[in-house]
Amino acid sequence: MTTYALGLDYGTNSVRAVVIRVDTGEEVGTAVWDYATGDHGILTDPRQPELARQHPRDYIEGLERSVQAAMDMARSDREFSPQRIIGIGVDTTGSTPIPVDARGEPLALQPQWSSNLHALAWLWKDHTAHEEALEITSRARELRPAYLAKCGGVYSSEWFWSKLLHCRRVAPDVFTAAYTWVECCDWIPALLTGRTDPSDLPRSICAAGHKAMFHPDWGGYPDEEFLSSLDPELARVRRTLPDRAQTIAQAAGALTEEWAARLGLPAGIPVATGAFDAHLGAVGSGIEPGTMVKILGTSSCDLAVAPLSDSVPDIPGVCGIVPESVLPGHHGIEAGQSAVGDIYNWFVQRIQPGGPELARHERLSAEASRLAPGESGLLALDWHNGNRTVLVDPRLTGLVLGLTLQTTPAELYRAWIESTAMGARVIVERLEEYRVPVRRVVVCGGISVRNRLVLQIYADVLGRPLEVARSTQTCALGAAMAGAVVAGPSRGGHPDFASAVRAMTGVLPESFRPQRDAAAVYSELYSLYRRLHDAFGGTDRVADLSDLMKSLLRIRDRVRIMRTTQ
Repeated sequence: MTTYALGLDYGTNSVRAVVIRVDTGEEVGTAVWDYATGDHGILTDPRQPELARQHPRDYIEGLERSVQAAMDMARSDREFSPQRIIGIGVDTTGSTPIPVDARGEPLALQPQWSSNLHALAWLWKDHTAHEEALEITSRARELRPAYLAKCGGVYSSEWFWSKLLHCRRVAPDVFTAAYTWVECCDWIPALLTGRTDPSDLPRSICAAGHKAMFHPDWGGYPDEEFLSSLDPELARVRRTLPDRAQTIAQAAGALTEEWAARLGLPAGIPVATGAFDAHLGAVGSGIEPGTMVKILGTSSCDLAVAPLSDSVPDIPGVCGIVPESVLPGHHGIEAGQSAVGDIYNWFVQRIQPGGPELARHERLSAEASRLAPGESGLLALDWHNGNRTVLVDPRLTGLVLGLTLQTTPAELYRAWIESTAMGARVIVERLEEYRVPVRRVVVCGGISVRNRLVLQIYADVLGRPLEVARSTQTCALGAAMAGAVVAGPSRGGHPDFASAVRAMTGVLPESFRPQRDAAAVYSELYSLYRRLHDAFGGTDRVADLSDLMKSLLRIRDRVRIMRTTQ
């Protein structure tokens, strides 16, 4: 009998549900529901440009609407029926912690808190806690250096404890009202399984390990003494957290009667422990040792794995090295960039080169593709939303060098793409520097299926081929794979992730290979990018950049002469 799994993918602007065939990975039903609150689901404050929140009621409404619509579409498959869905998996953005009461209900669902920004979900891209992140980093260096060693040496403003400490200081009433805080990727499975009581709520190793300093080496989350040195109220929250965390191979529970009725599914379906979108996107892309998966979307997340039997060194600047956070039986290694597609969208939607009628990605990509590497004379830094890896500094900003009165919108657009590709090369080099092999790169995410120019530039800058994941919904597919694994063979699922990867994942026939001449020019430009990166990133405090503009002009002039003589 053909069986199916349901994957739920909670993104930055919407929630997506997919119904996947367990034997082939074929997507038979999909639906997207855009969050209704705020600006594309994000609530902001003009007085605080670093603030980004979401309303939990959007998560609930999106769950019902997307699942029902996806199943309606799946009914076109003659073998499908809701009774054949054997498991559910969930991925979300992160770190996106939610303040909840003693029953596990989000404060924002209660009338007195529903319009308080601090009582909402603190979205991953909220950077208001940058001062607290510096404080946590400093205190950990002094008292618990091991904590930092497993998260790249610097604690981020995007992460769990920074956000809690910031809330404690700017909204003490919200902090006091919250019994504890729950990551979105843990709360959705808890909602579906009726395990929202904080004393019973399963926590995922993915969220806990990469964002909340959880590690088996020190018995789970940071100890109360360390947290009390920051604020005694953090120790109160620590007492609400378990000492164990679960992998995606473990069930969070079974679908309740209530949610089965609301979704039109059988009660008792196993629901997998949740994880972050990028991590399950890597699973849906077929991650294995030696393969780095790049999720290219509004930001980027780069994932690698290594067997637990291997000794993985601590890597400065990464977002954590956590056992079984990506793939059970493997160390999970996370890195990434705080803005990629967001930079391209900023240029098109906010700067609007050529005016609203002409400012389109398709037009700019077509014009930019006619330019040769180095022809524009531009060099940019991709830090519009700070730097996640390897500098881990939210207080860095974007930059473009080489502007003239002849610079065109297409040249600028290409420069932003090149800058994100060069930021990606920094990450690859850091992993390889610390003996994590990157023999193969697989890309997925919205950009991977929408913009060929981006992928070719990435291949040229990285100097290695890029393969593209077969599924256009790899995060949701990875979630569905988790559902198929927790269901197990007895229900028509898979015994482990190795089996699920073989059956349900793949890459497209076409790959993007580096072009020799383009790669050579980009190697020159990358050496200039690294000088800018290190100087403005603060790692080279005596940098001499006096020749950099002239070097850009020499490359530009040489490329233009070559093009005119061809």
